[in-house]
Amino acid sequence: MQLRMNTGNHTVSDSDLIRGCLDGDSKMQELLYQRFSPKMYAVCMRYSGNAEDAQDILQEGFIKVYKNLGKFRGEGSFEGWIRRIFVNTAIEHYRKSVHLYPVTESQERSMEDKDWSTFDHLALKDLVKIIRDLSPGYRTVFNLYVVEGYTHREIAEMMGISEGTSKSQLARAKTILQNVILKQQKQKH
Repeated sequence: MQLRMNTGNHTVSDSDLIRGCLDGDSKMQELLYQRFSPKMYAVCMRYSGNAEDAQDILQEGFIKVYKNLGKFRGEGSFEGWIRRIFVNTAIEHYRKSVHLYPVTESQERSMEDKDWSTFDHLALKDLVKIIRDLSPGYRTVFNLYVVEGYTHREIAEMMGISEGTSKSQLARAKTILQNVILKQQKQKH
C-alpha cells in the first residue's frame, strides 16, 4: 500500500519521499520526519521510562533512518522498515545500561505456570502506564515479546542474552505487572 501525504497542492508517495531524501532535499527530510515521528515516538515511549529518553531514542532513530535510507529495498512496508530501526535503536539504547540476570530452569518453569488472566480486565492506557514503570530490562523484553511479537530466540539474539534469560525477564515482568494490577484492584474495592 502506497501512503500519500498532502504537501500543499500535491501528495508525496513514500517512494517519492525516499527519493527526495536520498537526493538531499531538506523539505522531503522534514516531511519524512513529520509523517513518521508521532508513531515512532509512541514506539520510543514504550521502550523508555520517560519522555527525555524517548526523545533521545527518537533522534537517534531518525539519524539511522536517514543514513540507511538507501538500504530500503521496497520489500514490505516502509513504515515497518522504519519501525524496526526504532525498535533496534531502543534495544541498543538499553542494552548499554541494563544488566539482565539468568535464572535456573526450575525457576523458569515455575514462572511459566502462573495464571495471567489478571490482564484481561485492564484498560490499555492503564497497562501502558504500568509497563512504563517496569525496569528497562523487563520493559524491553515484555515489549519485544508481547507487543512486537518476537520469539524468545529472536529477543535473545537482539539483546545478546540467552533464551532462558529472555523467558525469565518476561515472566518477571508479568509477575510485577500482575502484582501491581491486583494491588490497584484491591484499592478500588
